[in-house]
Amino acid sequence: MRREDGDDHEGREGEGEVTSGTARPLDTSALDGNDELLQSGFWGRFKQDHGWQPLAFEMDVSGGGGCIRLLVLTRRLARAFTIAYVPFGPAFDPVAGRGVMLAEIARALRRALPRGTLFLRWDLPWEKSGEAPARPGRIVKASSDMQPPDTVIVDITPEPEAILAGFKSKTRYNVKYSEKKGVEVREGTLDDLDRWYTLYEETSRRDRIAIHTRAYYRGLFEKAASAPGARPAVKLLLAYHGGDLLAGNIVVFWRTRSAYLYGASTGLKRNLMPTYALQWKAILMARAAGCTTYDLYGVPPASDPSHPMYGLYQFKTGFNETVLHRWGTWDAPYRPLLYAAYRAAEALRMFYYRRLKKRQRSHAAAD
Repeated sequence: MRREDGDDHEGREGEGEVTSGTARPLDTSALDGNDELLQSGFWGRFKQDHGWQPLAFEMDVSGGGGCIRLLVLTRRLARAFTIAYVPFGPAFDPVAGRGVMLAEIARALRRALPRGTLFLRWDLPWEKSGEAPARPGRIVKASSDMQPPDTVIVDITPEPEAILAGFKSKTRYNVKYSEKKGVEVREGTLDDLDRWYTLYEETSRRDRIAIHTRAYYRGLFEKAASAPGARPAVKLLLAYHGGDLLAGNIVVFWRTRSAYLYGASTGLKRNLMPTYALQWKAILMARAAGCTTYDLYGVPPASDPSHPMYGLYQFKTGFNETVLHRWGTWDAPYRPLLYAAYRAAEALRMFYYRRLKKRQRSHAAAD
């Protein structure tokens, strides 16, 4: 039977394809043992409060992957259609036959996803090397990346002195300088979140970045404190000097992994290097909590002085000069014609928010 929009992919095997398996539904709590927070049952429950429907599946895949489990987030679009999204999954990277495996998963999930799903989207956690995860007509690169494809990860298993010695000399100096000048990092509470958010709004205006509403961040803390099942430790770290709040970070500890999610700072006393003090404190706390890695979560792909976020690149690579490059965001279109229209609209939206709106904010700041 031929599907709408000429999409007859299901039930048809291409050259070299493997037979698709069956996606078996699970309770989202079955994902709570996942090392990746964005593939956990907790993350599904959190995103459910913000318009997404979490679904959990297990399926058998070829290429040595065996049985895999996935969190899939779905969202209604214009009432008639649905989009499906897999954040940082699957964990298993077949290296050879990446596109084949993703096409296999897409076919298996199609039967289990809501009727009218336009496409299945992945943010792949796999390191960018070898063959691309493409499959002509089946698996295509998205028009933009959802999660940062490039990041810096610090190994925090050594003793603190050895971790500090692994930083670039300037970063090491700034960490010690902030301590010498009396910058104090304290763990905040939910009552401090409004003050932090005011700093975050200032950071958004200064650096021209998009941020969520205040309720989004409050919801993350509340969910981490009260949700059923396994929960991450979400910490609000605040840097003070002489009673002045200078900067604050939101960090998360989940199983053996920790990550820096959001950071805010004021222009006041920037010379005291409070952001370095925050990162060092977070690393020490994460290590004490049993984490083995600290993810600085997003960085420009290369050292390019013309890049608008070059300062961020210099800051984060000071903690580890090796940048991890991932494959980014890829799509499996289920309804090609409608997907093409969605992709074009999405590209225009990204252009508006990342180029035109940033330019407008820059002009407003200049005025």
